[in-house]
Amino acid sequence: MKRRDFVKKAAVSSFATLIGTELVFGSQMIDGYVPLALQDPDPFKLFNKHKDMVVLNDKPWNIEAQAHLLDDKMTPNSCMFIRNNGLVPEGIDPKTWTLTIDGESVKNKKAYTLSDLKSKFEQHTYQLTLECGGNGRAEFDPPAKGNQWTIGAVHCASWTGVRLRDVLEDAGIKSDAVYIGYHAVDKHLSMDPKKEPISRGCPMSKAMQDETLLAFKMNGDDIPLIHGYPLRLVAGGWPASVSGKWINRISIRNKVHDGTKMTGTAYRVPCEPVAPGEKVKDEDMCIIESMPVKSLITYPKTGAIIKNGKPLNIRGHAWAGELEVGKMEYSIDFGSTWSICPIEKPVNRLAWQHFSATVDFPKSGYYEVWARATDTNGIAQPMLLPGWNPKGYLNNACHRIAVKVI
Repeated sequence: MKRRDFVKKAAVSSFATLIGTELVFGSQMIDGYVPLALQDPDPFKLFNKHKDMVVLNDKPWNIEAQAHLLDDKMTPNSCMFIRNNGLVPEGIDPKTWTLTIDGESVKNKKAYTLSDLKSKFEQHTYQLTLECGGNGRAEFDPPAKGNQWTIGAVHCASWTGVRLRDVLEDAGIKSDAVYIGYHAVDKHLSMDPKKEPISRGCPMSKAMQDETLLAFKMNGDDIPLIHGYPLRLVAGGWPASVSGKWINRISIRNKVHDGTKMTGTAYRVPCEPVAPGEKVKDEDMCIIESMPVKSLITYPKTGAIIKNGKPLNIRGHAWAGELEVGKMEYSIDFGSTWSICPIEKPVNRLAWQHFSATVDFPKSGYYEVWARATDTNGIAQPMLLPGWNPKGYLNNACHRIAVKVI
């Protein structure tokens, strides 16, 4: 009886969390029955996503945007990609939520409620670019295992919270600290309580940056559950896997964090270039840190049709990990020649930058508009797929759209 009661209560709890309302007469359900709303959930309604978002996986949920959905300068929730490694947590109570700071290199293990964080530390707001390390994986050949992201696993929302640095310093940092690792309440797909679906981190230098936040608001509102409510780590410019969701513990480590998906080949690329398809030893793989320079044409949609003699206005965003974009260009002749494209400064460090241009075409026919960004170190996007790697990370090839002039 106890087990049946547990299953029934779990179903009721799931319904309230995912659907956002009470399951009336839930106590009257027969044992083992799962409500229809949970049998085949609609992710677009479930997560308030735009109907043009693309579902890559539902166990766990992984959903990407299309380029035209990312046209806003500040990405709305409806168009933000979802990347999960485990099951979305249920039954979260912000009133009892705590964040624990521990680890070999903490001076004083401490726990903070959400109220403590909001009242004790100064709050900051930054617009930060988060991109999945595997964004663009679908283009790699030989194919790389994993979610076949195309171009839509990136967004730049506004995050409000407290600086991770301030909280770590309040607990105290020993001189031998080199890394932080995060832990969260999402469950492994196997439901094994001993397994974490993901537990990554970053060097202390990144953890101590002004823009690395313990965030509780996104675009001015409470963070949606699917994006980490009630507390998430946000570290812009690095793979989004560093920005852990549903955070309840951060460990200050005296070594590189060795949590789930921090070892082996996860979020690592070969330290030296390799031939496509070549096997690489774990010890020859290096952890991804700052993301490479990249850009995206968000208007118009690929396949645009315009009349001969009329110019085409294009616009989009560019970003460069820890750096800024120093130059933006476009080409209509498959990269043979390039024209300068005006680009704005970022609203703050680690935010993407907006570009726009007016493009003229010499005559009727088929064209492709290519976009190319160059970072402040002079490194430009490759025109085609960059160096192959076993996990299909860091594809920053030029984005391009098709245009027909009639």
